Amino acid sequence: MKKELEHQFVSLLEQNQNIVHKVCSLYTDNPEAHNDLFQEITIQLWKAYPKFRGDSKFSTWMYRVALNTAITLYRKAKKQPRTQAFDTVVYRIGAEPYDPTEEKQLKLMYSAIRELGDIDKALVFLYLEDKNYSEIADTLGISEVNARVKMSRIKTKLKTILNP
Repeated sequence: MKKELEHQFVSLLEQNQNIVHKVCSLYTDNPEAHNDLFQEITIQLWKAYPKFRGDSKFSTWMYRVALNTAITLYRKAKKQPRTQAFDTVVYRIGAEPYDPTEEKQLKLMYSAIRELGDIDKALVFLYLEDKNYSEIADTLGISEVNARVKMSRIKTKLKTILNP
């Protein structure tokens, strides 16, 4: 008897599966969610099938079960925090490829900067932060000409440290 019931259900489901796909399309926005909902509706249909009395057409009953299942899951999902699929966010993230040589050069540069005096380190920091010489001079309490001269000397010193 169980095999016969199972065979009937599978046959009816195959004939009417577009109903479930339509409902899934209404309540999902990506293939994974569509497949998950399709599977859940199929499970609920199978659980409820022994109680199907045939008072209405199978397709009508199937719509009712599919919609109730989708609505129930939709309501549960609304209570959960919203997240985005990673695929939909990837295009917004400007991912730069990892370059180990660049990292090595930066480490060497920072190592060389650590060998400088405190004022010179501050001057290099401000220079690397794209501050103009007027801003550097104001921040460090020196003249703009002095900031330019110091930066020129620091560059020469860093070249010597990096290329002995």
